[in-house]
Amino acid sequence: MNEKRYILVDETVLPEVYSKVIFAKQLLTSGAATSSSQAAKLAGLSRSAFYKYKDSVFSYNNSTAERIVTICFTLRDKPGVLSQLLAELYRLGANILTVNQNIPIQNTALVSITARIDSLTVSVDEMLSILKGIENVKTIQQISGTGF
Repeated sequence: MNEKRYILVDETVLPEVYSKVIFAKQLLTSGAATSSSQAAKLAGLSRSAFYKYKDSVFSYNNSTAERIVTICFTLRDKPGVLSQLLAELYRLGANILTVNQNIPIQNTALVSITARIDSLTVSVDEMLSILKGIENVKTIQQISGTGF
């Protein structure tokens, strides 16, 4: 089966239709347009062009991508450890996007947390240090994200 491939391209070298499709999608998301037909019209785009490209053209926001971090934790299987970890992330200004927890094996559980960190009150390194200090957090590894 053919796997989809994506490329990142400077918008200025692309035909204008792609920018118009992105604009129409933004109009729909923001509520400025209530239908695809209205969004296409406001963007100066035919409905057929909008429908042709809407599922293939996406906007990329570099500043948003750089402000998301994924961290993998090994936690002891004790009541309240995950809650304490999430509360500390909240206190530090992280916005939790996803939490994935495996079933505990040999009294430990693997947990991965993805969080938006644009409102973080400390550096990413400081945050990791604080989280390592939580009782029953055995290991921490930053998987992705550049932080600040």
